Amino acid sequence: MAAVSLPTGSRRAYAVVTLLAVSLAALAVLCAAQPNPLVDLLVYRAEGRAVVEGTDLYGFTVTEWELPATYPPFAALLFVPVAVSPLPVAQALFAVGNVVLLALLIHFSLRLAGRRTAPLPLMAATALGVWLEPVFQTVLFGQINLALACLVLWDLTRPEGARGKGLAIGVAAGIKLTPAIFAVHLLVTGRVRSGLTALAGFAGTVALGAVALPGASVDFWARRMFETGRVGKAWIVDNQSLQGLLARLLHTPEPGLWWAVPAAFVGLAGLWLARTAHRRGREAWGVSAVAGTALLVSPISWSHHWVWCVPLLAVLGGAPSGRRWPPYAAAAVAVLFTARTHWLVPHSGDLDLHLPWWQQPLASPYPLLGLALLGYAAWRLRREGRAGHRTTSPAPVGPARGERRRGGASASDPPRPAESTGR
Repeated sequence: MAAVSLPTGSRRAYAVVTLLAVSLAALAVLCAAQPNPLVDLLVYRAEGRAVVEGTDLYGFTVTEWELPATYPPFAALLFVPVAVSPLPVAQALFAVGNVVLLALLIHFSLRLAGRRTAPLPLMAATALGVWLEPVFQTVLFGQINLALACLVLWDLTRPEGARGKGLAIGVAAGIKLTPAIFAVHLLVTGRVRSGLTALAGFAGTVALGAVALPGASVDFWARRMFETGRVGKAWIVDNQSLQGLLARLLHTPEPGLWWAVPAAFVGLAGLWLARTAHRRGREAWGVSAVAGTALLVSPISWSHHWVWCVPLLAVLGGAPSGRRWPPYAAAAVAVLFTARTHWLVPHSGDLDLHLPWWQQPLASPYPLLGLALLGYAAWRLRREGRAGHRTTSPAPVGPARGERRRGGASASDPPRPAESTGR
């Protein structure tokens, strides 16, 4: 009996669907095999329960790692539905939701890079993207990093002058403070209306939290937000910020001014670089620079916070001709974010503080990459400025033409839960 040959398009679609199904099935098996899957979801449920029961929002810890609440009171209000849902239902919704959010983030990332999104490439990118270490850990821990990145990137890729542009950034900052740097980015690039809208949105979340949870709001804004040690130990390999890099490099749990001064310099330089990129019509570079700057200067940036590797890969590999980075850049960055080298170095107990010099790059791959990319972008922009490649106005960011406007050391052995944990 003769074999039936499928058309080329059908074979391609079948291959992509199979790839996505196998990838998600493997992810589900690995998550289900963990003794404590989606552990940060337990913190969110406890926060929502504290709101419902009227107990101390910042006085509890959960799990064997004694994880506390670290987000503003507004976030706890959003976690109430999670608290009243059965745990298996909440876990399933978070796991599936994060995969959907990954696909959405890829879409927004390609839009930032000036590319359209086609269904089959999007499905293939999602199938592969779940194995990027920051994305995998976000799914495994039940984190909200992808949701925050989608809020910010959706807002930034809307047309300039769009109604309410900046509001989603303000809401994201109200859930977790770090996205507030994008409001600063809007202001320093001259988009004052959008920047003020973002600040107003953030102020609205603070006010809503204060009305609903006055005691918790005073506690957080007057005390808890300054307790960086409450979030976790800065020197463990889980922390892929500039402070984590320097703490391990200097073999000290408190790098002090050795971190504060470089962090201030990197923060100012990153915002300047983003402003320059915006003025030269390279908004995608600017957004990537701001994201990298935020992750570098934050006292603690757990490895799963680096889900901004998704937009970075889109900018490196998906930019239109003439604006691309070297062809090997995207492949090298993808390998780095998949290799999980920081989980391969000794990191039990306080071994993170006693790593030899040759293990330091393996222990801090993300901050080293961030610094390298900021340096390379600055060099490229400086060279283009000297060559006279300037634009009179920034290139528009929004839907591509033709669109409508609108861990552990291994996957099976995950790292210690990082969010809000001391170890």
